[in-house]
Amino acid sequence: MPHRKQAAPPTPWSKDLAHPDIDDSSYIHSFSNVIGDVEIGKNVLVAPGTSIRADEGTPFYIGDRSNIQDGVVIHGLEQGRYKGDNGGDYSVWIGQNVSITHKALIHGPCYIGDNSFIGFRSTVFNAKIGKGCVIMLHALVQDVEIPAGKYVPSGAIITSQHQADRLPDVLKEDLEFAHHIIGINEALLAGYRCAESQACINPIRNELLKNNQPDGRNTVTNSNFTSTGASGKLSPEVIKLVENLLAQGYQIGTEHADPRRFKVGSWHTCSPIQSRNISQVVSALEGCVNEHTGEYIRLFGINTQKKQRVSPTIIQEPGGAVTPAVKLSPVSSSSSNHGGGYTAPANSGGANGLTTSVADQVRSLLNQGYKIGTEYANERQFKTSAWRSGPTISATRDAEALNTLQQILDEHAGEYVRLIGIDSKVKRRVLEQLIQQPGSPAALNNSTPVAPSTSNTNWSTASATSHIGLTDAVISQVRSLVSQGYKIGAEFANERQFKTGSWKTAPAITASSESQAINALQQILAEHAGEYVRLIGIDSQAKRRVLETLIQQPTGKSNTVDEPVSNSSTSQAPAATQSYGASSASYGSSSTAVSSLTREVVDQVRSLLASGYQIGTEYADVRRFKVGSWKSDALIASNRDSQVLADLEANLAQHQGEYVRLIGVDTKAKRRVLELVIQQPQQA
Repeated sequence: MPHRKQAAPPTPWSKDLAHPDIDDSSYIHSFSNVIGDVEIGKNVLVAPGTSIRADEGTPFYIGDRSNIQDGVVIHGLEQGRYKGDNGGDYSVWIGQNVSITHKALIHGPCYIGDNSFIGFRSTVFNAKIGKGCVIMLHALVQDVEIPAGKYVPSGAIITSQHQADRLPDVLKEDLEFAHHIIGINEALLAGYRCAESQACINPIRNELLKNNQPDGRNTVTNSNFTSTGASGKLSPEVIKLVENLLAQGYQIGTEHADPRRFKVGSWHTCSPIQSRNISQVVSALEGCVNEHTGEYIRLFGINTQKKQRVSPTIIQEPGGAVTPAVKLSPVSSSSSNHGGGYTAPANSGGANGLTTSVADQVRSLLNQGYKIGTEYANERQFKTSAWRSGPTISATRDAEALNTLQQILDEHAGEYVRLIGIDSKVKRRVLEQLIQQPGSPAALNNSTPVAPSTSNTNWSTASATSHIGLTDAVISQVRSLVSQGYKIGAEFANERQFKTGSWKTAPAITASSESQAINALQQILAEHAGEYVRLIGIDSQAKRRVLETLIQQPTGKSNTVDEPVSNSSTSQAPAATQSYGASSASYGSSSTAVSSLTREVVDQVRSLLASGYQIGTEYADVRRFKVGSWKSDALIASNRDSQVLADLEANLAQHQGEYVRLIGVDTKAKRRVLELVIQQPQQA
């Protein structure tokens, strides 16, 4: 087995010239180095570019079925040891079924327990990691002991035992992911060892040769193709799928896998198809099929802007069996409706029928010359955004298109279905709108456009409040941000991520109007139902955030921070001219009536204080306001509502006739989370 291993060099602290002890069942790539007293157990995979160097701290132990991936460095200090599971003292102990992923640094003294996962570029130094822990990407764990079964989020810095003791527990899906990585690397280990054995590799090569015709053409027995791939054509269903994806501006990609790789989800990519010409794409697809006869092949669309895959579809299986992932046969429209309006099928009972808002949306798209398409997904696919393409509706008349759409809903009852608007001229989508959810017919009464549309639909407060998760305050906030030229973004987190502040960024919202932004935001809420979602306002010129507002919680409450956190001075009415009614004109225990702070400002202050932020103010006269030259008042030291609101009232009075804005400050992160104009000069 080719790999580089050598004895430890003689040093002032060691002259034993210890050699690595590697089990014969393990695989060490020839581009890796293993030096010194390193014991490697059974079925361990050490990938290319790895350095395992026991020339200072020693010895090292790597347990059975663990994998050390590309670029990992394992080293140790001369001083310091941890007890291994066998009772010995080790500079580095790595247990069984451990994944040390790409470019991680493991530096002794260090102990990593069985079944743990260390993410890309993470560093573990002078630390003990308990069994079954998951450390995600770019994390630092130093000088601590992490209990078994704990989770370290990406980017975390854990350098005190207090931090380690407060880490959340690993979830079931984390363990499943770690086990999946072990399975992948076991398959890789078997593959590398097989590639080096003529007895193993020759039968595979012979099987490939048997599938070749005398003239060099591969036989394709798949029912989606004709008998010989070189002269055959893809089935009409597959060609239709390709046409649909190209019409929406996607590139086409393909992957292949033999049965072993298919079982562990280890697909190989075919050569990229750069062309958008249907005949050239089909020819390239046939070439991929010919080259990989007897393997699984799947087709997918590529959104080059968002760098996402869409509509993955298996188009070939070994032995000729085909499991079409999409049904693309044309759906016929009822000819009896050519002269009339849309009528829901009699058996729909209204539960899965099209709402008026969806019907209006279809009419709007057809009137503008757009094509109508559909996509569907089950629960699992919906959570991972792995939508599958449904039929494209070729009808140009409202009634025909609506009846066809109704048939598609019936066909995919119990699944998510979304409506697609396609501008075939510029080959892009103009609308993605969720129109059906499984087990929740009532959701169909809420039209949920999710992508920019060029239709002239105007959002009013009344119509927007009927949409799940968006309150009047959130819609007003979006309008305010868009009118000020800010970009809209969103972040989401599950319960564990929310507790650790480990938010994930939702796809960018590229809306140029408030209706587009609201549509896109609504889709994000729908896709992350059961999670926390917060709205982000972004000043792209200054490259900073001007707003962070929680708009959805797992409990189903639509908003805990309903009010704006950044307003344009030109759109904010003078605070002194607004009131919030006698019933609310008090600050908690204070009974003093307030006339210069609106209810929205009071609620915003209370929300900031509840989140642990400090409150401050800035002021500017008209000249300084125009050039953005604000002056700061001292931060308000109190965290009591009544005291902070009283101090704000005093600041407004002190700077009467000037602009005043409210500042929310995260003192731990040393950053602002809010800038909100709360007073303007009356003449402005």
